[in-house]
Amino acid sequence: MAIQQVQFSIKNIDDAEGIEGVITALQNIDGVLAAELSPESDTGVVKFEDTKTSIHAIKAAVSMVDYVTQPFPADAPANPKN
Repeated sequence: MAIQQVQFSIKNIDDAEGIEGVITALQNIDGVLAAELSPESDTGVVKFEDTKTSIHAIKAAVSMVDYVTQPFPADAPANPKN
C-alpha cells in the first residue's frame, strides 16, 4: 500500500452546494483518505491509497457531478503550483 496525492483543476465551482457535491463524491471512493477543494484557485487535492483506487476513479467521480477536472501528480511539472 502506498499513499499517493493528486492535485487537480476544477472549473466553475462557485457555490457551497457544488463544493459539497464534489467532496461527497470523492469521499465515497473506497481508498480516498482526504479531499480538499480550493475554489479560489480552481484546484483540489486528494490523498488516496493506490491499491484501492486510482486517479481515473477520482476524475470519474468529479466528472459525475459535472465539473471538469484534469488530475496530475502533485509534483508533476504540469502542476500549476510548480
